Amino acid sequence: MPRVNSVPDPFSAPFHAVLLDMDGTLIDSIAAVERSWVRWCGEYGVDPERLRGFHGVTARHLIEQLLPEELREGAYDRIVEIEVADLDGIEVLPGAAELLGGLRDAGVPTAVVTSSSAPLAEARLRATGLPHPEVVVTASDVERGKPWPDPWLLGARRIGVEPGACLVVEDSVAGLRAALAAGCRGLAAVTSTTPRAELEEHAHLVVRDVGELPLEVAGGLVRVVAGP
Repeated sequence: MPRVNSVPDPFSAPFHAVLLDMDGTLIDSIAAVERSWVRWCGEYGVDPERLRGFHGVTARHLIEQLLPEELREGAYDRIVEIEVADLDGIEVLPGAAELLGGLRDAGVPTAVVTSSSAPLAEARLRATGLPHPEVVVTASDVERGKPWPDPWLLGARRIGVEPGACLVVEDSVAGLRAALAAGCRGLAAVTSTTPRAELEEHAHLVVRDVGELPLEVAGGLVRVVAGP
């Protein structure tokens, strides 16, 4: 896999599209996620400590590491059911509504690319009232979710832009690695869920939240204008 620092000056040219992660990037759902998975672990006899290190990956991929094959499909259906029913405390992160609205108004192709299932992604977007991008790619849309590049590749394809012309915004190392493998040119990270030092190894730019992204948005293009 290529190293993020192998890309020379990724912000020298404008971007034709923006691909955004959802949980931890646009919305804060960590409390609901933790409640849901602790409940699921209790039902399936899994030590919650075994969940550590899997932030940003799909539920299917996580369950594959935890349960025998014959239990996985039912276990996946159950975590989707639990999470869709628990929307308490989900909040919009700083700058998220303004960023999505600004991209929409400027005509910048934008997609949300999330490791959540389709029912869960839609439930959380509705609960927050965020501007809804035309394209939402979920774990339900791909055979292999993050940490594989497939979701980012599908997001770029659905909005009709090459990955190399896309700016990606993520909060997890798994998502950044997937975006790099997909060939996305600019990788920006927010520190809502992951320590800055870990993100800096995989991102070209690290900021506290999307409200701090130094962007110029105009004429259907996005330019990163300065460091944080």
